[in-house]
Amino acid sequence: MATTTLLAGAYGYGPDPQNYPGGLHLLSFDATAGALSSRTSHAPGQEAGYLALAPDGRTVYTVDERKNDGRGPVGPAASIQAFRLDASGLSFLGGQPALGPFPTYLSTDPAGRWLAVAAHGSFDHVERVVATAGGWTVEQVYDDSTVSLYPLGPDGAIGPLADLVVLAGHGPDPGASPQAGGHAQASAHAHCAQFDPSGRFVVVCDKGTDTIHVYDVSSGRLDEAARHAAAPGTAPRHAAFHPAGDRLVVTNELASTVTSYRFDPASGALAELATVSTLAPGGSRYNEPADIQLSPDSRFVVVNNRGQDTVVVLRFDAATGALAYAAHAQLAGSIHAGLAARSFRFDPAGAHLFVADRPAEAIIAYAVDPATGALTERARAAVPQPAFVLPL
Repeated sequence: MATTTLLAGAYGYGPDPQNYPGGLHLLSFDATAGALSSRTSHAPGQEAGYLALAPDGRTVYTVDERKNDGRGPVGPAASIQAFRLDASGLSFLGGQPALGPFPTYLSTDPAGRWLAVAAHGSFDHVERVVATAGGWTVEQVYDDSTVSLYPLGPDGAIGPLADLVVLAGHGPDPGASPQAGGHAQASAHAHCAQFDPSGRFVVVCDKGTDTIHVYDVSSGRLDEAARHAAAPGTAPRHAAFHPAGDRLVVTNELASTVTSYRFDPASGALAELATVSTLAPGGSRYNEPADIQLSPDSRFVVVNNRGQDTVVVLRFDAATGALAYAAHAQLAGSIHAGLAARSFRFDPAGAHLFVADRPAEAIIAYAVDPATGALTERARAAVPQPAFVLPL
């Protein structure tokens, strides 16, 4: 297909809604001409940090990535929303509350029956003064991080909440990361809720506790089937499955590494295979990798580095889990890792990679060399504060 339609999700900026409206932006990429152009904008005011496409290609699901503002509400509530895609653009189907601050990830099962959502929580805490047998003390109470499961209707609409898990615990605290003043792992922070190719399991990466949870959803509930403890202080963040369903790759945010796993499609159990650095040669700045994707032919694993500000292509041997550096592209420089590029996606053929380069305020299309994985920029289009890009 010569023309690909893209949907970008963006963050807004309240004091300047005209120039930074947030919401959703439709674009078109002409592969023949190497041209990327913006078409229409939708849902201004939404903090559209993550998007997912229904298996039938007709419905788009988005997060409205915010924390509720108290008893008010004065502003919009944290939510997940559904939009119908047709020839004229997007139309709003409805949404549901996101139970947990900052919903940051969602995915559908392959049959389009369920939507899984991870809510990160924030780094905020309340100091409570409490009485004990020995006197008074202060305890810290942090925002909850949650995993939620919602049913999807035949029309793609999101039904009322079916099940929810509140994650608990923490990692090394204080830790080596500068995030949150050294308290990046002071509480649970789910950053991924990814269905496996069978649709039976949801893999949840909790970067706050260095834990990968595997939930069985065949009963319509989130029943924990397996749990894997990653190395302390590594912070598993995002996961991607091999199409065969027996291999999984995960970014480790605070270690700047990728780990490949053997995944048991019968039990959901994980076994580590290999771990390699995400960094391109010559990188020295503090770094946090974020997203991860397999190329459609599964020969490459791609990650993006926030801090080094690169997209790195790794060769992937699915049989052994081995990973090795192949190529990289330099993105726009970020102020710090928290404001760097967050996501990217391949077109269905794997010929192009689309990157939401937040510091550049652009969606960038790269041609992918099928033999080497090398990335060559072909086009870009301005989008204010892009957080996510999704080929439709």
